[in-house]
Amino acid sequence: MVSRSYTNLLDLASGNFPAMGQPRERKQLPRVMTVPGVISELDDDAVSDVPSSVVQDRMIIVANQLPVKAKRRPDNKGWSFSWDEDSLLLHLKDGLPEDMEVLYVGSLRADVDLSEQDDVSQVLLDRFNCVPAFLPPDILSKFYHGFCKQHLWPLFHYMLPFSGNHGGRFDRSLWEAYVAANKIFSHKVIEVINPEEDYVWIHDYHLMVLPTFLRRRFNALRMGFFLHCPFPSSEIYRTLPVREEILKALLNSDLIGFHTFDYARHFLSCCSRMLGLEYQSKRGYIGMEYYGRTVGIKIMPVGIHMGQIESVLKLADKEWRVGELKQQFEGKTVLLGVDDMDIFKGVNLKLLAMEQLLKQHQKWQGRAVLVQITNPARGRGRDLEELQAEIQESCRRINETFGRPGYEPVVFIDRPVSLSEKAAYFTIAECVVVAAVRDGMNLTPYEYVVCRQGVSGSESGAESSGPKKSMLVVSEFIGCSPSLSGAIRVNPWNIEATAEAMNEAISIADSEKQLRHEKHYRYVSTHDVAYWSRSFYQDMERTCKDHFIRRCWGIGLSFGFRVVALDPNFKKLNIDHIESAYIKSKKRAILLDYDGTVMPQTSINKTPSSEVISMINTLCSDVKNTVFVVSGRGRDSLGKWLDPCKKLGIASEHGYFMRWSADDDWENCGQSSDFGWIQIAEPVMKLYTEATDGSSIETKESALVWHHRDADPGFGAAQAKEMLDHLESVLANEPVAVKSGQFIVEVKPQGISKGSVAEKIFTTMAESGRQADFVLCIGDDRSDEDMFESIDNAIASGILNSSKSVFACTVGQKPSKAKYYLDDTADVINMLEILAEASDPSPSAGNSP
Repeated sequence: MVSRSYTNLLDLASGNFPAMGQPRERKQLPRVMTVPGVISELDDDAVSDVPSSVVQDRMIIVANQLPVKAKRRPDNKGWSFSWDEDSLLLHLKDGLPEDMEVLYVGSLRADVDLSEQDDVSQVLLDRFNCVPAFLPPDILSKFYHGFCKQHLWPLFHYMLPFSGNHGGRFDRSLWEAYVAANKIFSHKVIEVINPEEDYVWIHDYHLMVLPTFLRRRFNALRMGFFLHCPFPSSEIYRTLPVREEILKALLNSDLIGFHTFDYARHFLSCCSRMLGLEYQSKRGYIGMEYYGRTVGIKIMPVGIHMGQIESVLKLADKEWRVGELKQQFEGKTVLLGVDDMDIFKGVNLKLLAMEQLLKQHQKWQGRAVLVQITNPARGRGRDLEELQAEIQESCRRINETFGRPGYEPVVFIDRPVSLSEKAAYFTIAECVVVAAVRDGMNLTPYEYVVCRQGVSGSESGAESSGPKKSMLVVSEFIGCSPSLSGAIRVNPWNIEATAEAMNEAISIADSEKQLRHEKHYRYVSTHDVAYWSRSFYQDMERTCKDHFIRRCWGIGLSFGFRVVALDPNFKKLNIDHIESAYIKSKKRAILLDYDGTVMPQTSINKTPSSEVISMINTLCSDVKNTVFVVSGRGRDSLGKWLDPCKKLGIASEHGYFMRWSADDDWENCGQSSDFGWIQIAEPVMKLYTEATDGSSIETKESALVWHHRDADPGFGAAQAKEMLDHLESVLANEPVAVKSGQFIVEVKPQGISKGSVAEKIFTTMAESGRQADFVLCIGDDRSDEDMFESIDNAIASGILNSSKSVFACTVGQKPSKAKYYLDDTADVINMLEILAEASDPSPSAGNSP
């Protein structure tokens, strides 16, 4: 069902944006073989006729901007291009295999006329391996300055639009432009891609829906995504009106990367709360099962390019006179800030902390200097103008209050500063202060540490003849904070505490500064950008290694699109096939789970409909059939709900109680009647129930079950894991088994399982001369896996004949011991109705043992 909060999904999916210019001419895309043996019908975009010359793996890196600088020639005829040496995209190539070709797809920081675009594209492809995506001006403005900067950027940095003046209300036309821009990027990738040889690595929040556009074309494409900004907590993220569309689009990637565990945890929490997905950690890797695909979650902070910083340091003396800076600040202690002009960088808070430092510690008046370098603003708006005015006022006030001839406490530099000039300031600074209130990573502290280390053979290192030392005061809300264990971490909103941290940083003993510096330098120098990209690429390889041996289907419309990926031996149950086998067979065993199989899991009223009762009765009335409902439910509930089905066999409480028909007595299949363990288990469950809102205890005749379906998803799952360990510990010497299932933890007698029920049914049938030549076993839960396993055991032991028709079927596409699946309860009912129609009703009972 399409979300009503999202209008014209089909228009968006097809690129139909009437308000944004003329509709594009539609071209028919030929069928493309994406998986051996499976042909997928693709969308209507043309694929390039340019053949790829690459035979080995290739990496296509997609980002909002290409790592290229574009400049008009002085004569205004044509363009000149050069690599952007500061671009992360350019540096990450160092971590990829040497023989791997890298192709870049992105936009240019220049307005290229329509008549020049083809020529520019050819030059960039030939000389730089770059494929430019040119966005029409109306889409560009709404995409970048609109949706990216007005909605996503503030929201991901924890700024909610409480009023129209701050953050801006959600504007659907901006979202449509964001989708349109992502679609244009996808066209450019499709033009150059070799889907069975290339990897695609998408970068940052500008392109979060791009994975869906690419996955629609190439089901088995190897694709990763890395988010370079924070991912907010679910309480913040879920205020976004298109929250599910973006989550589902990201989940079309194979690997999703984040700088810190906090960001990854927030993303996983959103997937749990909004999409009902759970994650698992296996051998240290975090993954989420999503329609048969495992989506990997990567936590790896990016690093700096050591070679670039060191080469700048070697030239720093020539290009910028470090000696001159040392002379300018002689006798002074320099604290340094290098930040973007951005409302989240906390520059104003840092200035207030400097003012507080000079007030509280008067010994630093005339000695301590804060040099604040601000890079030009990339955004725009009223908030930014107000921030700039506040910063200028703070600088004026502090310098007027504490300044004197020859001493200016705040040196504010608000012009573009080259990397070599920054390196010179880093070299002479005693401490770097980062007071950002929210920042995805922030590599300034890393650059500072390397500059203070210097390079051998250069005079630009900090006090090159003596021991290397540095100090860092960093906000706890920035991505690099967890990796800098020797830094003094602060809450930048606490002005007084930040001031005290700055005082401590410049007052601390040199030996301590040296130890902290050495620790940081060891980390920064070994965890550089090449280490980061190598690690991400290796995880992409691991996550995607089975892509081309799995069978894939694309299902769903627009951002509901997802790929169902299945093991070659795991396939959807073919109704015609099972019907044919059913008609040919003579002795049949049909075992059905109840909740989630013949009754929807989400249904509050668990009483079966008259149609279901009629269908079961028809199946039971066929003399060839032995039909059982095998459930964890209590015998009273099942007996009441299924009372009209007189010939139906019922195994309740996972087989502790069992009867072959309504006329038979219940058998007790338990090996022990000692329930003393309940006195131990029940108090433990009550303890967790009181502490977990939305949880409850179900008391069965043979078992205790703790339910947490209605509890907070994250907290409920955590409490269930804790309770499982607790119960296993206190019940270690009792004749019981403690197991977890879908939103439950259950304690039940040992030896009781749905597998033992299935084995008993097959054995009884064989011993009475009615060995089953047709077996249908359907279930949806972890407990049903025991039934599927018992079928294999029965075949191995000769109770069932391996040449006969055996259909073990799970509900939903998920890892299972079953060889078949059906999508949902509706599919199960439909299949059973077809079998009922093919039955031969007889007055004789079919279920007698």
